[in-house]
Amino acid sequence: PVGALKSIMKKRDGPPRSEAKGSKKSLQFVGVLNGEYESTSSEEEEEGNSSSEKASANSSNSSEEGDTETSEEEGGEGTFWWGDVAPHCRHPHALHRFELSPRMREACLIVKTHLGHPAPLCLQLASSSLVLQEWFRLSSQKSSIPDVVANHLLAFAEVSPALLAHVVNLADGNGNTALHYSVSHSNFHIVWLLLDTGICNVDHQNKAGYTALMLAALAAVEQEEDMNVVRKLFSMGNVNAKASQAGQTALMLAVSHGRQEMVEALLACGADVNLQDEEGSTALMCACEHGRMETVKLLLAQPTCNISIEDSDGNNAVAIALEAGHNDIAALLHDHLNG
Repeated sequence: PVGALKSIMKKRDGPPRSEAKGSKKSLQFVGVLNGEYESTSSEEEEEGNSSSEKASANSSNSSEEGDTETSEEEGGEGTFWWGDVAPHCRHPHALHRFELSPRMREACLIVKTHLGHPAPLCLQLASSSLVLQEWFRLSSQKSSIPDVVANHLLAFAEVSPALLAHVVNLADGNGNTALHYSVSHSNFHIVWLLLDTGICNVDHQNKAGYTALMLAALAAVEQEEDMNVVRKLFSMGNVNAKASQAGQTALMLAVSHGRQEMVEALLACGADVNLQDEEGSTALMCACEHGRMETVKLLLAQPTCNISIEDSDGNNAVAIALEAGHNDIAALLHDHLNG
């Protein structure tokens, strides 16, 4: 089973970033290894003591599994109900003759009936809980199958468009949606399916204050087709939204973690290079502190890039580069200022 998502997927308690040890220009509680999100040692200890906070998406498989996953042999091949515009050449096809299990369909009908209307509390809670648990089980695991997700999206839409919008945007106890999980697991086929419904709230922030777009900025993408999905996500969301914990933007996150391709994609989608986080840091300052010369050059190439901005300590990008021992970057910035 997939372990609970850590760090950026959960609200962090403890001292503010300015009091934490280490570099102030990057996330203190997120490390990225081979595309997976790993927490720092202190966060690992928190995970061990907070098993009750695991996302509902990682709960044990329900007894409905046999009812909801139709095999290809049973269903045969079909086409996506929302069209064949998906860029994934290996994109799986939705299956014919798929139906929700009787129990799941009954729960969906109850939820649909009472969307926006009061309902008997016990009936509403039971049905909503079943729909939520089943949706996260089938859509938000590392091992989730695009075929299964596609079939359920179609089935929800057939019940009602309102139900589809409700389910796609369901959030678990940590505020994470299926889009958050699909991005964090690099399940970009599923990300595309969710985006292509046209009703996915891509700017929803989890309880830690992060959107799926911010998580995508940290992803290590190897396939161009997956990068196309990331670009679609960037184009549909607010690339300049700030995380509530430290005020960082997706661009700052991408710069801090050395995701050059993400930096390029975010800039192409209108990311503001001069936005500052809670400590006054900009994306350029992050690049200078981490010694990322190519990223510095890319940011300087933006016509609006302002080198003279100072952080809360009164340091500009040149001072930060010098303090970090990156004299070559400081020289480049100096030449740019006087050029």
